[in-house]
Amino acid sequence: MLTAESNKLFTEIGEGTPMGDLLRRYWMPIAAVSEFDETATKPVRLMGEDLVLYKDLSGNYGLTDRHCAHRRADLSYGFVEETGIRCNYHGWCYDQKGNCIEQPYEDTVDSSGKLRKQVKLKAYPVEEKGGLLWAYMGPEPAPLVPTWEPFTWENGFVQIVLSEVPCNWFQCQENSIDPIHFEWMHANWSIRLKGETGPYSPKHIKVDFDEFDYGFRYLRIREDTDEEHPLWTVGRTCLWPNCLFTGEHFEWRVPIDDENTLSVGWFFARVPTDKEPYVQERIPVWKSPIKDEETGRWISTHVMNQDFIAWVGQGTVADRTKEHLGLSDKGVGMIRKRYMDDIERIKKGEDPKAIVRNPNENGCIELPIIGKKYFRDGLSTEEILENADSPIGGTYRRFPFQAGQPQWVKDEFEEATGFRLQDSFPQDQGELSNIGSKDEEFAEK
Repeated sequence: MLTAESNKLFTEIGEGTPMGDLLRRYWMPIAAVSEFDETATKPVRLMGEDLVLYKDLSGNYGLTDRHCAHRRADLSYGFVEETGIRCNYHGWCYDQKGNCIEQPYEDTVDSSGKLRKQVKLKAYPVEEKGGLLWAYMGPEPAPLVPTWEPFTWENGFVQIVLSEVPCNWFQCQENSIDPIHFEWMHANWSIRLKGETGPYSPKHIKVDFDEFDYGFRYLRIREDTDEEHPLWTVGRTCLWPNCLFTGEHFEWRVPIDDENTLSVGWFFARVPTDKEPYVQERIPVWKSPIKDEETGRWISTHVMNQDFIAWVGQGTVADRTKEHLGLSDKGVGMIRKRYMDDIERIKKGEDPKAIVRNPNENGCIELPIIGKKYFRDGLSTEEILENADSPIGGTYRRFPFQAGQPQWVKDEFEEATGFRLQDSFPQDQGELSNIGSKDEEFAEK
């Protein structure tokens, strides 16, 4: 268990807090590029700050304080210009760096621009990568936005899914280093959700964790696997500092504030080789619901929705003074120590873990990936149909990760892959705990 003081250190992310200062050293995904196909502004709350994200008429992105420096009008209702964003109240205009570049009346009566030169909004840089928009809130010089290996894969259908989860980011990220929950939350609970009492999934008999340059791996052996199995030799990744990476998708846990988290999911589906070449012109984005409007209960039909239930069930901010960690929680202890070490490193003026600054290293950052050959080289439609009962084969039948996938996204998926997605039900979720147990057998063929 932690002391109350230590728990606050991990969970408070406001400006000037130890964890807030650490997380501000990293680029955070905050929106999707395609969100700006039909709108120019989006209100954003990030790391406890109210901001506006916008795309100006020149195609440049900006992220500034949400409120105009004049009389605090909401800039998310403003309108963009060739350069920057203009307040709809009195017309003050700001560029991407937060500089006030025009004050229509004041500039008319005072050509020296004395007041304008005194005004500047808080502003942060924004970059585009992987169909996502990334913000950096830390000190200069900013590091590079990492080019994670899946961002370089070709012939894939990608979708981005956003959800707001009403709890602190840290309990979300601790889930990223928790292998045993696959057995119970996703496999066994899903069996019970469909009204059955068994048989349950194979038990875990051994788990371990190790650290590498860009995060931690969790390794596991179940009753139906051994030490030659990829779940043990390759494992899954707790990607630093606030992400889970499972091979075909990322899940970022981005702090909105101390009590809310933006879940940003990036999902890759390899199109069949007979559909190549496939170039996705636009990456769709959609918002996934987390609560059933009719019952008021949390949605439990999809993998990540089940995770959300675990997170919010711990309380808005988990009280770690009351926890009792077991042997399976070794990874939790490891990442807590690394965060503490990183906080000390930035106090000394050093870079924390997983900061990327060398462009030569950022062309493609490889990660531990089970079935990498499948994602890179693909399978034919015939091979997918032959292995329809495998977990990867199942992902061509339904999207099992988050509830509420819109029909128009399903239609785009079908156009890209030739497969029509069905709705996902609780009984599908047990299969997802087995990804990596069967798939590598045919993906490596």
